[in-house]
Amino acid sequence: MACTTILAGKLATADGSTLVARNEDFGHAYNPKRFVVVEPDQQPRAYQAVTNKAKFALPANPLRYTAVPEIPAVAKRMGVWAEAGINAANVTMSATETSTANPRVLGIDPLVKQGVGEEDLVTLVLPYIHSAREGVQLLGKYLAKYGTYESNGVAFSDKDEVWYMETIGGHHWVAQRVPDDCYVVAPNWFAVTDFDFRSQDAMASNDLEQLIHDHHLNVDGGDRYNLRHIFGSHNDSDYRYNIPRQWYVQRLFNPGANVQPDDPDLPFARRPEHKLTIEDVKYALSSHYQHTPYDPYSDLGTPAQQHAFRPIGLQRNSEVHILQIRSDVPEKLAGICWLAFGPNAYNALAPFYTNVTATPEAYRNTEEHFNIANMYWLTHALATIGDEHPKRYEAAIEEMKQNTIAAGRHILLTTDVDAAGLDGEVLENKLTAANDQIAAQAHKLAMKCLGSMVETGSLQIRLNY
Repeated sequence: MACTTILAGKLATADGSTLVARNEDFGHAYNPKRFVVVEPDQQPRAYQAVTNKAKFALPANPLRYTAVPEIPAVAKRMGVWAEAGINAANVTMSATETSTANPRVLGIDPLVKQGVGEEDLVTLVLPYIHSAREGVQLLGKYLAKYGTYESNGVAFSDKDEVWYMETIGGHHWVAQRVPDDCYVVAPNWFAVTDFDFRSQDAMASNDLEQLIHDHHLNVDGGDRYNLRHIFGSHNDSDYRYNIPRQWYVQRLFNPGANVQPDDPDLPFARRPEHKLTIEDVKYALSSHYQHTPYDPYSDLGTPAQQHAFRPIGLQRNSEVHILQIRSDVPEKLAGICWLAFGPNAYNALAPFYTNVTATPEAYRNTEEHFNIANMYWLTHALATIGDEHPKRYEAAIEEMKQNTIAAGRHILLTTDVDAAGLDGEVLENKLTAANDQIAAQAHKLAMKCLGSMVETGSLQIRLNY
């Protein structure tokens, strides 16, 4: 039911920014999401999870941060699930990439029913950190103290570093810094491979290396630690559900590599053959094995091949975020949340400044039931029509995607220049106005696409004479 994560270091991207990106997927087609700013006075000091009723006392000095939580009506039933954001210190967090573990480690360190989980993590950590490393360290303290009830991967970044952290059993964890010139793909199974406990670019719970030795977990033997072999799952379902997604993204970013969709030893990090862009990451997170026999929309494969592997972009995408920290603009303009709601094959990515106190209404006030004014529901309308005849509507969808991201980029470029000399409330008002303009363009272009699809589809209705 779960997500796909892509991370990129500052030397792996075309503009030198760090990227943390993830599809948030859900158990069924509809999971209305919204985009909000959480001010310090809105952050709880005493937090109680809905999932397991666990209670946590929080510090008294939170930073402002953005989030992509459940809508209020759903949050009452399920919890906040803040999922992703950028705080006032330009630190990002995306949580979580649901992961896997094997029974050996779960027998040693069982999961903890009253621990922390995806519902809680962004709320508990993001408002209190000033660097990506701090994020790893703070979450590590929570895991040691409270434990967790699930296996998860969590990503952090600032303008210089990107870290991927994975929980191990109930209380243990490991974190690996993404090399500056590399990207990472994490598809719902244990991601970290070769690990050096003494590296400055690696962190782990204090007793993890000793735990490996004491319980004879190093199946490769010797002094090498391949954590995917030690802690990860090796199930038949991984070959259908997880490995092919990692294979396909590595195929996109490293077309010269001889990678196969059933290779369980694909590397944790790779140097891309070209510098990555926002558009590259969005395409990958929207993908369904295009140009292969495994694409459900293609005529290249047999029916069995077309449904052999779980795609990355599918009907259960709730939202996709690309958290970008730029280094070629002033810090006050550096944080950008690129965001789209609903199934990724049919949505368009829009960029939003995060140094603001309010988000655009079409992205903020999502309702529980269908309303065409909400970007979330508008995307589902496009997907519902488009999926019936994907080739018929391909041109309209592609035009919307291209024009939306182009309009967003243009507004960012002009606003970066106009806002460079501003500060305080004047700056926030300027960035808020830019966000509103971007949202208005995105909604307008999506409505134009919907209208085009209706007009084209109406000519094909069989009920005619």
